[in-house]
Amino acid sequence: MKKIGFIDYFLNEWHADNYPAWIRERSGGVYEVAYAYALAEPPYEGKLSNGEWARKQGVTLLGSIEELVEKSDAIVVLSPDHPQFHKELSRIPLTSQKPVYIDKTFATTGQEAKEIFALAESNGTPCYSSSALRFSKKLQAMKTAPVQGIISTAGGPVDTYLIHQLEPIVTLMGPEIDRIMYLGNPMMPSWELHFRDGRTASMALFKGDAPFRLQIGYEDRSAELLVDDEFFLYFIDAMLEFFDTGIIPVPHRETITMMAALEACWKAMAMPGKWLMLEE
Repeated sequence: MKKIGFIDYFLNEWHADNYPAWIRERSGGVYEVAYAYALAEPPYEGKLSNGEWARKQGVTLLGSIEELVEKSDAIVVLSPDHPQFHKELSRIPLTSQKPVYIDKTFATTGQEAKEIFALAESNGTPCYSSSALRFSKKLQAMKTAPVQGIISTAGGPVDTYLIHQLEPIVTLMGPEIDRIMYLGNPMMPSWELHFRDGRTASMALFKGDAPFRLQIGYEDRSAELLVDDEFFLYFIDAMLEFFDTGIIPVPHRETITMMAALEACWKAMAMPGKWLMLEE
């Protein structure tokens, strides 16, 4: 059985709570989450301590990232809602030459994304990051069709859920975003994305519960509506295949572009109605 190590800011969060069972089930018991390390105890009331989480999950809680990396066959850096810790938490794993998955949102800026990937590449460590929505079966089936434009709507907190709209757009349209404009309001922030070849995409994120929807327009003037389907289990399948093969399923360039685009989205909110150019 191959051992996976989880590294997190704190462990009692939705991804760490659910990934171990899915990994065990989807791998047929070939992989298990065996080790975990957390940077801090949960800062919120009502959360399990790291030790309580580890006992509940049947995982060995370790005292250092170094020990976890040494004992693990593959490493998952979590902290999905606190990406400001990803650079710190992934530094040692990315020198290990063992496969490393870093959870969404990968980095806080485009430059930070470049620095994280540069560390991995200079040490020969395979790694990637992605929103789980990239691995929707319906979305994967659409990738071969030439897309002219997308209107994306969803619900959730802006700081952690906007990546779930950017990831499908870049998956279908490519990473050639050159500028972004903010057009929304506090309850429904929205952005216009412009691509170098003139194509556009729109994102609106309702600060409440709403499904992920993509209205996709093709070059032949046909259109298709994608409503979010099961994607987390296919996301786990892709992660396990990566751990087996070391083949990176998401190009680093696309992830860097998405982090730069997210950075631009935050900055654009201070200048509504004006284009903000993405930095190269």
